[in-house]
Amino acid sequence: MSKIYEAVTINTGGRKGKIFSQKKEFLYDVAAPGTGVHGATNPEELFAAAYSACFNGALELVMSRKNLTNASSVKARVSLMNHGEADFSIEVVIEVFIEGMSKEEAKRLVEEADQVCPYSKALRGNTKVTLEISENAF
Repeated sequence: MSKIYEAVTINTGGRKGKIFSQKKEFLYDVAAPGTGVHGATNPEELFAAAYSACFNGALELVMSRKNLTNASSVKARVSLMNHGEADFSIEVVIEVFIEGMSKEEAKRLVEEADQVCPYSKALRGNTKVTLEISENAF
């Protein structure tokens, strides 16, 4: 195994602070979900963005190996769950649209991409992840 890439971000202030890359090319204000802070993001939104991009990259790899060039888009919904005092988790729904493809064929490709995607591998057995196929573009 060899390391391909390493990303580093820094947070100050937790859910009331900032998150940024070492060179500050990536810089966001952070606020807890539901606080209504304009222009801020939260860990769940950042995770959803990263997971959707990673999953679509895995799907594109799977499709390229089958010489398929259909356009795809992935929507990730990350929910913050409260199980009681200081007992939180996340749940994820990955919804995929593949242009010009039957739902059955798309499902097979999505299941294969789920085996390739590093985020899916990291969450497997730890987090509820639901895969869905959309028949409509986002």
